[in-house]
Order: sequence, then C-alpha cells, then structure tokens
Amino acid sequence: MTAITLYIFSLKMQAPNVNSHQKAAVAKEEGLDTAEGEEWMQGKTLVKPPDQLDLTEAELNEEITRVLKASNPNAPQNVVRYSFKEGCYKPIVFVDQMAIHFELEGNLVHKESDEGRRLMAKQAEVDDGGGVERPDNVAIKAAKREQKLTNQFNFNERASQTLNNTPRDISCQTEPPPRANFSATANQWEIYDFYVEELQRREKSKEKHEGQFLNKEEDKSKKKMIQAETQNDDISQLAKAVKIIERMVNQNIFDDVAQDFMYFEDASDEFRGEKGTLLPLWTFQYDKAKSLSVTALCWNHKYNDLFAVGLGSHEFTQQGGGMLLFYTLKNPSYPEFIFNTASGVMCLDIHEHLSYLVAVGLYDGCVAVYNLKKKTDQPIYNSRASSGKHTSAVMQVKWQKDDLDSNHNFISVSADGRLVSWTLVKHELVFTEIIKLPVIDTIPDDLKDVIPTVGTSLDFHKQKDYSFLVGTEHGKIHKGSKYYSSKFLEKYDAHFMNVTRVKWNPFHPDVFISCGWDWMVKIWDQTMKSPVFTFELKTSVTDVAWAPYSSTVFAAVTTDGKVHVFDLNINKYEALCQQKVVSKKTKLFNIEFNPVHPIIIVGDDRGHVTSLKLSPNLRKKPKEKKGQDLPKGPEVEIAKMEQLLSSMRYSDWAFTKHGSSSEAICLLTLICFF
Repeated sequence: MTAITLYIFSLKMQAPNVNSHQKAAVAKEEGLDTAEGEEWMQGKTLVKPPDQLDLTEAELNEEITRVLKASNPNAPQNVVRYSFKEGCYKPIVFVDQMAIHFELEGNLVHKESDEGRRLMAKQAEVDDGGGVERPDNVAIKAAKREQKLTNQFNFNERASQTLNNTPRDISCQTEPPPRANFSATANQWEIYDFYVEELQRREKSKEKHEGQFLNKEEDKSKKKMIQAETQNDDISQLAKAVKIIERMVNQNIFDDVAQDFMYFEDASDEFRGEKGTLLPLWTFQYDKAKSLSVTALCWNHKYNDLFAVGLGSHEFTQQGGGMLLFYTLKNPSYPEFIFNTASGVMCLDIHEHLSYLVAVGLYDGCVAVYNLKKKTDQPIYNSRASSGKHTSAVMQVKWQKDDLDSNHNFISVSADGRLVSWTLVKHELVFTEIIKLPVIDTIPDDLKDVIPTVGTSLDFHKQKDYSFLVGTEHGKIHKGSKYYSSKFLEKYDAHFMNVTRVKWNPFHPDVFISCGWDWMVKIWDQTMKSPVFTFELKTSVTDVAWAPYSSTVFAAVTTDGKVHVFDLNINKYEALCQQKVVSKKTKLFNIEFNPVHPIIIVGDDRGHVTSLKLSPNLRKKPKEKKGQDLPKGPEVEIAKMEQLLSSMRYSDWAFTKHGSSSEAICLLTLICFF
C-alpha cells in the first residue's frame, strides 16, 4: 500500500562539541592542569566512545535524507470480514494505517484561546474589586485564596434552572352507548338450513343476471334487423369506410417510410464487414399518454401489422391511471383501439389463437381480460379481492392452452411472490395458486412470511408448456413445473441485481436468455449451473428478445437509449450493432421482434414506440451454392445453436481438466479451427 503523504526530513550531522576541543588545547598551552586539582576547578572534558568514527569536515557536513511514510508497519494485511450483501467472506483491501500513541480526554481550556482569555479577565475583575475593603474582609479573601482547589487546571462551571409547566387537566363526559342483550340457540339443522337458503339465493341471482344478458343480446339483434330494414343513414355505418380512407391518407403522407419498409436494403453493409445498422421507420405516439411510460409490448399472432402497447409507470410516486393501446403499421398516426385503466398497465399478452383476447396485469394487483370484438372500453373479466387478487403489482402474464373443460386460462406472477393460474369461467375469473417464490436465506425466520420474494419475469417453454422460468428481484432464476407445485426444480444464481427479463429460445429446448440491472446479458444452458455466454453492456439492461428467424440472433435495450443486436453465429464476443435510437435522457424499456417482417419495435419512458428495420447484415442467412439446396427449418437452427454450445462445453472441460496449461490452449485452438 503506497503512502498517502511523504514527510522528508533532512538531518544534518555536525561534529559534537568542537569548541570544547579548542578550549582544552588552549588550557594545555597556558599550563592549566585540567585533570588534577579541585573538583570545581576542573574543566569540562569530552567523553568519546572507543568505537566512534573519526569523520572529516566534508563527511560531517553531508546531508542524509530519511523518508518517513504514513503507512503503519504493524497494521494487519490479511483482514477478512463477512459481506452480508454477497453472503460470503471477503478480504478487506483498505486497512486503517493510523497509529494512536497517546489519547487523553479532558476539559482543559487553553490560555490563549478566546474562552480562556474571557475566563482570565473575569477572574481578574473578581480579584481586583473596587473600593476600600475592611481588614477582616481582606483576611477572609486571603484565606480563601490560600485554599487549594481539587482541580489545579482552569475550569468553568455553569448551571441553569428552568420553570416547569403547570399541569392541566381536561375532562369530558359522553353518553354511554346503547346496549342490548341477545340470546339464541343454534344447532346443526339451523346451520344447514341457513346454508341451503344462501345457495338458493345465489343461484337465483345468477339466473337473473344470465337472463338480463340474454335479453340484451336479443335486443341488439332486433335493433340490427330494424336498422337493416329501415336503412337508416347513421354515421356508424360509415365507420369502416372512413377507417379505410384514413389509412389511405396516412400511407400517402408516410409514403417514403412505407417504401423503405417494403423495399429499402442498406447497400453500405457490404463495406462494413460484419456490422449492421437500424433504419428508423414510424414513431407511434398518443397525445394523452405523454406522461406515461411504455411498460409492455406484444405483437398480434394473427395480424402481423397489429401490436399492443401497455402504458403505466415503474415509479411508486408517479402512479395513476394507465392505458392499453393497439397500433397498426397501416395507420401510425392514431391508435386502432384505446382502453383506459384505473391503474397503470405493467404487462400484457395476446392469445395465440384467439387474437381478440388480451390479458393485462395492473400495478394495483388486478388482472383483466379485454375483448376487442366488444364495443366497450371495460374488461370482460376482472379479478377482485374475493377472487384471489394479487396484493402487489403484476409483473408478467402468459396465456396457456385450454384446460380439459375447454376453458381459457392464463398465468400471472406478481411482486407479492405468488404464481397464480386464472381460468375464464362464465362471467368470473377463478384462481388457483400454483407456487410461491422461496424467500432468500438472509431474511430472518420471523419475517419470512411478511417479506415476499418479488417475481419480475415469467416465460414458458416453447415445446414443454408445463415448464417455466421465473426471474426475481434478488437476481435468482427459478425453474419449475405446473405439475409439481411443492418446490422449484432448479435455481440459477443469474445476476447480482434485479432480473428484468428471462426468455426461452424459440428453437433450442435447453437454451434461455436473461438480463438485469447489473449491466449483464447472459445465455444459459439449463443443464449447466453457469452461463454459456456473458455480455456486459455498460449500463442497466431493461429488456431482451430472441429473433424469430434465427436461434443465434437476439437484441437488447438499455437505459442509455441504445439497441444492441447480437448474432452468436457470426461474432460470439461483441454486438453487430450498437445504435442510439432515441433522444438524450430517454430510457428504453421494451423491445419486440415482428414475427414475419424484419423490423423491431422499442418503447421508451415518454410513451413513444419506435419501429426500426434491420439491415441485411443483421439477418444474414447462409449463401446457397449452385445446384445445392440448403436445409431449412427448425432442425437447422437447433443444430446451429448446438454447435456453439458444444464448443463452449469442450472449452469448459479443457480448462477444468488441464487448467491454463499449454495442452488446454492447443485443445481450444483446435476447437476454434474446426
């Protein structure tokens, strides 16, 4: 450890008592005997040790420099302390170098300080009191002055007395509450009769509600028939025609963007080597949603030009209403559907087969289902406190396959640590708790039921729909199964901070990706405890997504407004594209690939959604040779990813077996060559 401050002292060694030598010589010349005689007449003699060196005048005048350092040589260098943050013992790098030789606590006042001068002046005034004093007073004062104080140093005593507040009594008188005595006897038959009456009452209310619903449907059909017969020229009949005209006008206004979307290919990619670019296309924004942030994005699986946008806020102090908007690439100026929510939207998912059903998770813990076919802005299903509503924000929702009774259902994960399955039965949501996230070990046992583990992300396996991954706020990723609800099957120590997204690879069954606030993007093999690939993006990563056309291409967005696109088949160490797509001080929160077209959409904290087109280098495919048809399909993508995984597995095996020896280096060189 280097010294903080260097003190340089110059020590000059002089000849000791040179004058005494000269005096002794003079005395000898004058005949004085200094060795004999009386003791008081003897002069001072110079006593020299026998081993003293005889130095010349130049050697005596030589300056010798000594360097004193501030480091303590007795300070320990191997102090180890327990880190509660990381849960392990870690060595302390910086050790305190201060060495205290003497320390004394006292109440002395320095004479030259301001307070000391005031005390001395006050004492002088008391001692030099005016007027002629009586002799007896002088004697008394002299006696008092002769008394020794217990403390010989300067001291000062101060005392004060405060007045106590007078106590006050305040009393009031109220009327006693009314009382009544009630007594009754209850037996098993009376309790049974009460439950039967309650069940009959509920069945009657359900039948009445269903009858009203059927009556409304019949009234609507009758009105449609009446309108068709009378051929009333209502403006609602022109809605479809007006929408088509609006799209045509917008396509004429944004004709250059539409042409770039369909036909433009960046020819400069040939001179960039492996690198690629992103071409900005449309920007989707709604004036009433400027104060909200984009919290969720999802493409429609049936209509490839339609996507949903969830608007809300991640900040606790900025909570209010939210919005659910649907945009289409054919009309970027105004949303196709607008739904207002009482709380901010945190997540959403569109049904894969029934594209008009949308599941939404809100910040207040509610989950809702919207039907785009209904001409209402209210959800057709909504969770309530009596139906198992979450107690904290819902972070992710995912549609599942229909159950054995052909009922639609979806699963949600919330900040309260619960994983809940919701089933759409008639006119209500029926919940079933699947599993609860385990509490971390650092929390005391008496608080484990109070402090939950916050779930931040959820994704289901593309082939095995019962297997899922859950990311947590503490950086852990848990793998579980819907059919095994007692505990999770596996746990991965993925990140040091919040896991913002976890997703399975759409092609390879064992690969998934994760990102977090610790600047890291990691690719995992579920059969291994450590990540296969790790990328540091130098700022917090808020979302990541796999490309639908390749098993090795993925993209991530960060809080500095950049989009990072990777292709592991081309470059395993750095991104092929790092491009800032928004203005300064704007954060990106979400990213999604279009399932068909080579474009991506990103959402920011100002409520804007930007669409970007990938250049040819970012969606490069193998070149076809003449007379040879390249194999296509998911098997090719699985083999491509498996080849990368096998190379990394062999590299881990080589370093595990041979360490950093020359054999491991040669083995890795052969693997990279082949």
